[in-house]
Amino acid sequence: MNLPKVWVTGASGFVGEALVLCLLVRKKFAPVAAVRGATRLQGLCPVARFESGTCEATQLAGVQVVVHAAARVHVMSETAGDALGEFRRVNVEGTMQLARMAAQAGVKRFVYISSIKVNGERTDPGQPFTADDTAAPQDPYGISKHEAEQALRQLGEQTGMQVVIIRPPLVYGPGVKANFLSLLQWLEKGFVLPLGGIRNQRSMVAIGNLVDLIETCLDHPAAAGQTFLVSDGDDLSTPRLLKRLASALGVKARLLPVPAALLLLGGALVGRRGVAQRVCESLQVDISKNRELLGWVPPIDVDTAMRRTANHFLEKQKT
Repeated sequence: MNLPKVWVTGASGFVGEALVLCLLVRKKFAPVAAVRGATRLQGLCPVARFESGTCEATQLAGVQVVVHAAARVHVMSETAGDALGEFRRVNVEGTMQLARMAAQAGVKRFVYISSIKVNGERTDPGQPFTADDTAAPQDPYGISKHEAEQALRQLGEQTGMQVVIIRPPLVYGPGVKANFLSLLQWLEKGFVLPLGGIRNQRSMVAIGNLVDLIETCLDHPAAAGQTFLVSDGDDLSTPRLLKRLASALGVKARLLPVPAALLLLGGALVGRRGVAQRVCESLQVDISKNRELLGWVPPIDVDTAMRRTANHFLEKQKT
């Protein structure tokens, strides 16, 4: 049986690799891992070379869906002199080079992994972002993602290629890096964290939930032309997150109730305003559209996802 072929860019990254592995296990689609270098997927599925939006037209022959997860990602300490220009070069120009080639090759659907930063940086408690809100990106990364979304929609209207956009918030799971990995390390070592006084609400998404939604969007008729937000459907305050993560690690979270205002001030003084804002402020998303249009609800609960993340972290600590 010939399964629908799905071309996944960024397949050596956190999201792309997880998606390819999921598709291989479920055997509903035939993934092609599009990567720019070495990949652990070699030997498990076909591998195509891909970098900065460039590929050979023949590589997309017979492909039904492209999932574009490759990007120049957001970083806390930007070093590029023209950050917006660099983000645009990869996230807008590179995306559109690939999308135009996909349309010319007859690809039916283009699934773009965007970012919640297109919506904005924060929400008031109880007033989550929705997929149909007016975009309000505030940094170069978010702006580049928004511009790519706009260009993709226009291309879809011109060519008939179906465009689906997914905007995740923070993604976590086994093998997670960056700030979430730092939290795991601090909790496991028993550090006292000055985060017990924060009263925010944050949406996150486990990698298993994100790839499940992506797979749903590969062929669901109602997904065509739509934008979706995604989360675990269980928003957490920073202290609640730390306590549940510590429980998954088998340790106790040691939290000091420092007022959020002081943390925000301290973050600004030491040049870590963005980190302080993510820790202290709310960012919630409404995923009711996913249920209403796609019949999709997150299949993995937060405690299970955190336990899997913690177990993987602890196993890595042993090696």
